[in-house]
Amino acid sequence: MFAKTFTKTTFAALIVTLGTVSALPAFASGHRIRVEQYGWNNQVGGGQGGHGQRLTVIQNGGSNLSINTQDGFRNGAAVSQNGWNNSVDTDQYGRRNVVGVAQTGHNNGAVVSQTGRRNVAAVVQVGNNNAAAVSQQGSNNVVAIVQY
Repeated sequence: MFAKTFTKTTFAALIVTLGTVSALPAFASGHRIRVEQYGWNNQVGGGQGGHGQRLTVIQNGGSNLSINTQDGFRNGAAVSQNGWNNSVDTDQYGRRNVVGVAQTGHNNGAVVSQTGRRNVAAVVQVGNNNAAAVSQQGSNNVVAIVQY
């Protein structure tokens, strides 16, 4: 009984090591996580609850930070950071919320918070020293931020 309850509440802890140790726990119920980190001192953290959450994080450069929290049903997130000292923080609560975010240069920061259903956000920051923040509540909201 304990093993069955344990598997339902906590599925695994994914340890990613590239210079530092970062953990991204994934709870049971069909979640998908893919983390690729190259470079140095990249960190990923967060958690997933609910059912069918998706997440992809790819960080190429160094000292990039990605914190992602998903709770609900089939929320998605895709983060890609290339340069260094970039940070992303995504929080998704509800159903079928989608985030984007792709940052290239260095010292870029993005914060995306979604609560509700079917909210979409895409943040693309190409150069250096860009900052973007998105907060979506309710249903069927769409945002796109592109900074050069």
